[in-house]
Amino acid sequence: QVQLVESGGGLVQAGGSLRLPCVTSGRIYSNYAMGWFHQAPGKEREFVAGISRSGGTTSYADSVKGRFTISRDNAKNTVYLQMNSLKPEDTAVYYCAAKTSIATTQNYEYPYWGQGTQVTVSS
Repeated sequence: QVQLVESGGGLVQAGGSLRLPCVTSGRIYSNYAMGWFHQAPGKEREFVAGISRSGGTTSYADSVKGRFTISRDNAKNTVYLQMNSLKPEDTAVYYCAAKTSIATTQNYEYPYWGQGTQVTVSS
């Protein structure tokens, strides 16, 4: 079993930045590709960013390219989402997720999820 715990969410003004860490425990962290997703009220959970097991390959949703950066520290069992130039439309609950093999964009392919952290961007 894999446990994931996100933190770092909060209220920020448009144009500001937040860094979300997600700490993983329970299994060998480096065996898992990691993803970040977000879910706004009344909307489906959507892919934000993904990172390979080694950290050498990353992918992003078009809406966050150039503003968000995903990274991981395998020594600390932690994946990060650095969010810059935040916009009101980034407001959502942000979840990290883990899966074996490669990172993908489909939420149903991830068996392990954190509880989420709320990010609110004011205009």
